Amino acid sequence: MKKLFILPVVSVCIALSGCKKYLEKEPDNRARLTSPAKVSQLLASAYPSASYLAFSETMSDNVSDKGSGEIVETFRNPYYFENVQTPRQDSPDYFWNACYEAIAAANQALEACNSADDPEQYRVQKGEALVARAYAHFMLAVFYAKPYNESTAAASAGIPYVTEPETVVIKKYERKTVAYVYEMIEKDLLEGLPLLDDAAYTVPRYHFNRAAANAFASRFYLHKKDYAKTVQYATAAVPDLLPNLRAWNTTYQTYGINNLPAEYQKTSESANLLLVTCPSTYTYGLLNARSRYGVTQSKINEILNTSIEVTGGSWSFIRGTVGAQDNVAIPKFNYLDFVEDYPGADYGLPYGTLCLFSTEEVLFNKVEANAYLGNTTAAIADLNTYMSTRITGATPGNLAANRRITETRVRQHYGNAYAIKEALILYILELKRAEFLHEGMRWMDMLRYDMPVTHEFVGPGNAPVGSITIEPDDKLRQLKLPDGVKLSGIEDLNR
Repeated sequence: MKKLFILPVVSVCIALSGCKKYLEKEPDNRARLTSPAKVSQLLASAYPSASYLAFSETMSDNVSDKGSGEIVETFRNPYYFENVQTPRQDSPDYFWNACYEAIAAANQALEACNSADDPEQYRVQKGEALVARAYAHFMLAVFYAKPYNESTAAASAGIPYVTEPETVVIKKYERKTVAYVYEMIEKDLLEGLPLLDDAAYTVPRYHFNRAAANAFASRFYLHKKDYAKTVQYATAAVPDLLPNLRAWNTTYQTYGINNLPAEYQKTSESANLLLVTCPSTYTYGLLNARSRYGVTQSKINEILNTSIEVTGGSWSFIRGTVGAQDNVAIPKFNYLDFVEDYPGADYGLPYGTLCLFSTEEVLFNKVEANAYLGNTTAAIADLNTYMSTRITGATPGNLAANRRITETRVRQHYGNAYAIKEALILYILELKRAEFLHEGMRWMDMLRYDMPVTHEFVGPGNAPVGSITIEPDDKLRQLKLPDGVKLSGIEDLNR
């Protein structure tokens, strides 16, 4: 599955004389995008079929060295901030290639839409292709470029923004700047979003439906620090938050630890705005829990106990262990999904289902933006709505007075050392850390806020044997580009 170049490339014939007769033949019309339906089929490939959870989660401060457990490159290397050598699923190289493969599909679809005799018939397909192209480039920028900063974006190296189908074996590309990449993402996103129509999809949750696209816009503008637009698009994504939040302290409690993962990832779960399935060993066989480099009992206690202090009570998140006591996890992912190598086989390619955008993220995007805008009352009201679905025994939408978040309680949580805006931002990040445990979101926040991270290493008897601290200006925060991109003229400035 190793990819050598930045994008999938077309096959070429070595013997040109032999190619001539071949090229004169009418190609298989299944490969010709002659109708909106065929373009829609292609767009199923316009979403990165790869997981970022293993490296994103493991680089964050959510994980520890347990001293024992399974050692897998895609967990160990990110924990040590080393280059992941394997190009297999769950690795940075695999994610890079999958994103550009998705971009290639989107570009091919856009070419078909724009060259059609009646482009208006392809309106929805064009919208999906534009938003999908913007998303794949955005995720690459998050992990492979520095976070957006208005004062430095025009000088920081971005990632190649590809807008045309690749028609040669090795094409030269430029990284350009973070500012340019964000301009292009915004252009594609704003052009594509109004064209979307949920009625065009059989299963909207597997496509950029309007809610998911607006959720993406709210994330994009949060990263760009345009807080008014963050609130605008978050509100458009999920106008009524309460009935669309995961029912952790009610319905979820009835599922049990073994049934919860399937419910968590269902297309009928209203909190799931966009889902994608992809090859991944991160959750298969509960590897994320069994890995030596993962969440420990002490780490999960730290994350959950600290974030619940403002309201009191207890989180309703269900927890379980896998084998050893320190192999702890919140059951969010199916762990037996795989594609059979052949019909009836008992082995195959492990798969995972990821929720790329959720109602919970939309809520937190909106709350954080409102905090920056000085809309403290609105921000706290949304947080109380959220906590009413998370505290054990609470009534969703009606948090008891002794559990309600207030300005005073938030500031007291930090010893009254901060004004309410700063204290609220810190608290939001604590709640997000708890909510999205295992889901890779924490590292994105640490990148945005230039948070340093320290990973400690232990030896026999869990005795400390060393550590590594990654400061905000450390190049190791940005992932190494795949070696093969050098063939496309791209210089890896990250290493």
